[in-house]
Amino acid sequence: QVQLEESGGGLVQAGGSLSLSCAASGRGFSRYAMGWFRQAPGKEREFVAVISWSGGSTYYADSVKGRFTISRDSAKNTVYLQMNSLKPEDTAVYYCAARSTWNPVARVNEYDYWGQGTQVTVSS
Repeated sequence: QVQLEESGGGLVQAGGSLSLSCAASGRGFSRYAMGWFRQAPGKEREFVAVISWSGGSTYYADSVKGRFTISRDSAKNTVYLQMNSLKPEDTAVYYCAARSTWNPVARVNEYDYWGQGTQVTVSS
């Protein structure tokens, strides 16, 4: 069982940066692939980025590639999402999720554990 808690969301102007954190508790975190997803009002939850259990492999949605960076610190049981050059269309609730096997194109319903989410709002 893994529990996830996101933090670091907030309000930022377009072009600015935010760093999200996802703290994990429970056994086995270091063996899970970790993903970030987001959900804007009235829209479906969508994939943002994922990192393998070792940190050696990452995969990004085209919409954030080159602007967002996912990383993890297994010693701290934490995964991060550094978001730069933010746009108003990045506004959403951001969720972290854990999956027991590596599949960079896994769908929302193929992740095992979810956090409660943190709001990111980008003003124009």
